[in-house]
Amino acid sequence: QVQLVESGGGLVQAGGSLRLSCAASGRTFSSAVMGWFRQAPGKERQFVAAITWSGGNIYYVESVKGRFTISRDNAKNTVYLQMNSLKPEDTAVYYCAAGKGAGSSPAERVLYDYWGQGTQVTVSS
Repeated sequence: QVQLVESGGGLVQAGGSLRLSCAASGRTFSSAVMGWFRQAPGKERQFVAAITWSGGNIYYVESVKGRFTISRDNAKNTVYLQMNSLKPEDTAVYYCAAGKGAGSSPAERVLYDYWGQGTQVTVSS
């Protein structure tokens, strides 16, 4: 069992930065693929980034490459999403997710077993 709690969301102007954190509880955290997804109003939940348990493999959706950085600290059971050069289209609720089987296709929502409650990110123009 893994419980995930996101934090760090907020309101920021375009071009600004935010750092999201996802604190995990449970012994399986260190072996799980960790992902970030986002969902804008009226849209489906979208993959943003993922990182394997060792940090050796990292994945991003094309629209955030060069602006967002995912990282994890297994000693602290925490995964981060550093978001720079934010744009209004980044506005969404951001969710953290964990899944042992997500390594084969980290962008697939169905491969993640555990989800956080989400944190709102709003980017004003």
